[in-house]
Amino acid sequence: MKKLNISYPTKAICLMMLFLSFLFSIPVKAQDTAHVRNVVLVHGAFADGSGWQPVYELLTKKGYKVSVTQHTLTSFDGDVSAVKRIIDQQDGPCILVGHSYGGAVITAAGNDPKVAGLVYIAAHAPDDGESEANNGKMHPSAYRSLIKGSDGWDYIDPKFFAADFSADLPASKADFMANSQPPTADSVFHAIISNPAWKTKPSWYMVAKSDLIINPELERMYAKRAKSHVVEIEGASHSIYISHAKEVAQLIIAAATDTKQITS
Repeated sequence: MKKLNISYPTKAICLMMLFLSFLFSIPVKAQDTAHVRNVVLVHGAFADGSGWQPVYELLTKKGYKVSVTQHTLTSFDGDVSAVKRIIDQQDGPCILVGHSYGGAVITAAGNDPKVAGLVYIAAHAPDDGESEANNGKMHPSAYRSLIKGSDGWDYIDPKFFAADFSADLPASKADFMANSQPPTADSVFHAIISNPAWKTKPSWYMVAKSDLIINPELERMYAKRAKSHVVEIEGASHSIYISHAKEVAQLIIAAATDTKQITS
């Protein structure tokens, strides 16, 4: 029999092909290395979704798919339903982010199976049987500009909006927010929470240390109770989601990175 003369390069190629065929024959197991790529941003009272634009731009530049809710502030259940409609549109797991009153909304909406984690930005995070209005009595806020209309709708006196809500924003920006604020139904602040999502979902919390709308001590209480990963921002007003958009985006990315989705 004639002996085949196989050169060294040919042998190397054969061995590589044999190795690759073995490698691809191994069953692929589920992995947990894919980070969550969807983010849903939920605004608070006396504001709309446009305030999230700086955070939106930072996250989308990093490759995240970001959705911003525009709930109407007319009823708590209606706002929760509006946020859940946006969650339903996501093509996979998402990080749910809430500012201020939006924290109460994500506490309810966050039970959706698509929500992988919760991020609270100077936000309320009530427990079972609690409302944000009652919780505010434990650690009273410093602001005095809230006006309760006789028709059941609240708003912040525009003359004091900048000082109370947006002290660390440029005056022109704060003035625009003051005069474009949507009135909010007073009833939403008295909605009783049931089955809070932070009891079963991982959470992150950003405390605004100079917040006059929500007492920072109340924010710390919420974060500690939920066992949240906490970041505190020195000198930040209630408008922290605008004035410290970079830090907010970094916290959301941390949540998306630490909260892994299962892929097959």
